[in-house]
Amino acid sequence: MDASRKRLLFRARHMGTNENDIFFGGFAEENLPTLSNEQCLAFEKLMEVNDPDLFMWVTGAKPVPAEHDSDVMRLLRSFTLAQARR
Repeated sequence: MDASRKRLLFRARHMGTNENDIFFGGFAEENLPTLSNEQCLAFEKLMEVNDPDLFMWVTGAKPVPAEHDSDVMRLLRSFTLAQARR
């Protein structure tokens, strides 16, 4: 994994709230190696949003705003819902 993806992985594991650390960190660990550069940028942009909003979006409690509704968000939501079922 290149240096920029390693930084993203670290950042995803240290979001601020424990729940987002788990969801985003787990997602990053599994998916960063196969995401395109554009998808990595979209993921990085998501991590700039405040934690409570992100949590509500990935759990489906609130709709995802159009500017953040990307294939990466859909992958993240699928990952999160699968984790919640375990």
